[in-house]
Amino acid sequence: MFDAEGRVSGSETLDLNTPGPWTTPSGPLTSRIAFAAAHVVPQVGAENVPGAPAVVDWDATLAYRHRIWAHGLGVADAMDTAQRGMGLDWAATQELVRRSAVEAASVGARIACGAGTDQLAPEVVAALEPGAAGLAAVTDAYREQVHVVQDAGAQVIVMASRALARVARGPEDYARVYDAVLAEADQPVILHWLGTMFDPTLAGYWGSSSVDDATATFLDLIRAHQPRIDGVKVSLLDAAHEVSLRRSLAALPPSDSGTKPRLYTGDDFNYPELIAGDEQGHSDALLGIFAAIYPAASMALQAFDAGAAGDPDGAARGHQILASTEALGRHIFAAPTYYYKTGIAFLSWLNGFQPGFSLVGGLHSGRSLRHLVELARLADGCGMLLDPDLAGVRLRAFLTTNGVSA
Repeated sequence: MFDAEGRVSGSETLDLNTPGPWTTPSGPLTSRIAFAAAHVVPQVGAENVPGAPAVVDWDATLAYRHRIWAHGLGVADAMDTAQRGMGLDWAATQELVRRSAVEAASVGARIACGAGTDQLAPEVVAALEPGAAGLAAVTDAYREQVHVVQDAGAQVIVMASRALARVARGPEDYARVYDAVLAEADQPVILHWLGTMFDPTLAGYWGSSSVDDATATFLDLIRAHQPRIDGVKVSLLDAAHEVSLRRSLAALPPSDSGTKPRLYTGDDFNYPELIAGDEQGHSDALLGIFAAIYPAASMALQAFDAGAAGDPDGAARGHQILASTEALGRHIFAAPTYYYKTGIAFLSWLNGFQPGFSLVGGLHSGRSLRHLVELARLADGCGMLLDPDLAGVRLRAFLTTNGVSA
């Protein structure tokens, strides 16, 4: 359809496949814990442009979360890498946390929400200096967000902080801030380690540009606060590093409650093999891609549950289902990775779950026409166009609007 320079080079007919069959679980999923990091749907007629406060379509946003919960997955909310700090402001984030927590409680579903420091305006962060005053400002911002999440009744995900990356002088400053933040936790939290492919301003997080040194600092923090840590979400897109870290966590002595920290994979490239695991264990999941493929993710987790219950083919079947979506995941999260939510929203629109293809902050402009057409092709290939007739109508209209004649 497109030549090497992006010009239309001809037309192509794509016969869309029948989706699935995808089924919802009959009971809780047990062999893996999985969260989908869901996006927010904007009001289509509002001024959701760069720099403007987010205006959210709450009905569509919360309905999307109920679809994820109905498939047995938890929702990781208010932590969208490509929206927190890129369109989803702190006022809208607080409302999202409170509304989503109420909806989760109404169906007995799992909800975890991000607590960071993004209420600090960019100009405030730019003025922060390394040292006690800067660290105190970051700590206070974290505390405020932790209390918002806890007061709503959600589990806390302690997100990586751009402000902390700016003011921390070394590992000891990270320890100082996280010591204070974790002291506020009223239940075990999830720690989030986000790589620079998701946010370049986080370079040198944990006090070193060396992944090995940063990992050592991270593990020291976990050991110091193990009873307060449910698990860690690692988004470095490095499967070998994740497996090594997972084994380090497994080697820790159990806490007084008899538990050890989980590793929630945030690797949207290598999630099939990491969730399937090996003879020494597996990763749980906290993934943006699961917001796009939640029907398939649910089926895979149901298969892993069957394997744990004695089905000799269950584990292989679960891995196969996840692997069938891997090409779609790699495409949605291709560089620049921080625009991945554009693809999530496009697929949501094709499937009829939001009235228009848009994101808060105008972020829907973050991907090219060619990228989105290939996304539709890959989604169709793994059964993720859930209503092919509707998807076909919307895709045809999208192409026409963007100058491609059917």
